[in-house]
Amino acid sequence: MAESAQTAWRFGVPVVCLLAGVLLAATHGVSGGDEIRRSDAPRLVDLVREAQQSVDRLSAQRDQFVTEIDTHHGGSPGADAALAAIQHRNESLAADAGLDPIRGPGLVVTLTDAQRDANGRFPRDASPDDLVVHQQDIQAVLNALWSGGAEGIQMQDQRIIGTSAPRCVGNTLLLNGRTYSPPYVITAVGDAVAMQAALAAAPLVTLYKQYVVRFGLGYSEEPRASVDVVGHAEPVRMRFAKPAGPIGY
Repeated sequence: MAESAQTAWRFGVPVVCLLAGVLLAATHGVSGGDEIRRSDAPRLVDLVREAQQSVDRLSAQRDQFVTEIDTHHGGSPGADAALAAIQHRNESLAADAGLDPIRGPGLVVTLTDAQRDANGRFPRDASPDDLVVHQQDIQAVLNALWSGGAEGIQMQDQRIIGTSAPRCVGNTLLLNGRTYSPPYVITAVGDAVAMQAALAAAPLVTLYKQYVVRFGLGYSEEPRASVDVVGHAEPVRMRFAKPAGPIGY
């Protein structure tokens, strides 16, 4: 009897201890989970309160910026006067920028590709590049006209301004997104005599005139008592230029 009781205790005590341990662990887990959820509740409230404060602060900054914009660009007594001053300056610069059409005495220069002779042939020693007007030829004429005092220049039906860039692609001209075929007509308002002298002194124009004689390219200068030059119609935007940064030494 004593031996069987000892055996029961030997196996029963570990089982009881194991069950007690499992019960304590379960109780701790349940109570610990409640504590975590309860401790998180104030933290969530704090996060919501901080987020609301941030929103309120940013909203106040937004309202301040809106007020500043309205003050500088409208909504204030001096806004109309400031806008009128800007418009007046824009109008005063429009002529120099080439936005307004002009009329006056001037010169019309025409360049065109070589023509075939009476037998329908080009000169035997000419290459295809020798027979067409190139970008450098057009640019040489434009530069000479500017140096000769041109007040305004029109090429084909477009005004030439500071951002204009005539480019030749094959035997066609690309100007501000539009293509043109020869003859290329350049109209300039200014002193025709002075502009003709500048053309005569320009080395690249002289070279082009040599090709006129040798390969039959077309070139003419026509002084006129009055010519019309259109204003630039496209928006004036600097699409590729950007302010230069500080230069380091």
